[in-house]
Amino acid sequence: MGTSAKVLLVDDDMTLHQMYAERLKAEGYTIVSAYDGEEALEKAPKEKPDVILLDIMMPKVNGIDVMRKLRDDEETANIPIILLTALVQEISKVKAMMKAKDSYLIKSEIMPADVVKSIEAAIH
Repeated sequence: MGTSAKVLLVDDDMTLHQMYAERLKAEGYTIVSAYDGEEALEKAPKEKPDVILLDIMMPKVNGIDVMRKLRDDEETANIPIILLTALVQEISKVKAMMKAKDSYLIKSEIMPADVVKSIEAAIH
C-alpha cells in the first residue's frame, strides 16, 4: 500500500508485538512501540500517532484504563483506537468509550491482514 501513517503499537506479548510490528512496517507504516499501559500513556501525546493498536490485558495500566485516559486528554481524545483482546466480554466495558473510527479485534479470530485492514479503515 505505501503509507506514512504512524501506529502506536501497545502490547506486552513480545511475540505478537514483533509480528504486528514487522507486518505493519512491511505495509509502510511507521511503528512506535509501547510494552505496557504506562508507556502508551507517555508516548501517545508525544508521538501523536494516526492510530493506536492497543492490547487490553497488560501490566501496570490495562488497555481499558489507557483508553479512558486517552479519551479524557484533549490531545489524544480523537486518535482512533483498535483494541486487541483475548476475551469478548471485555468489549462491553469499552463500547461506551468507543468513537466512530474505533474498533476491536479478538486475538484468536484474526490474522495480521485483519489488523492492517482495521488500521486502514481507521485512518481513511
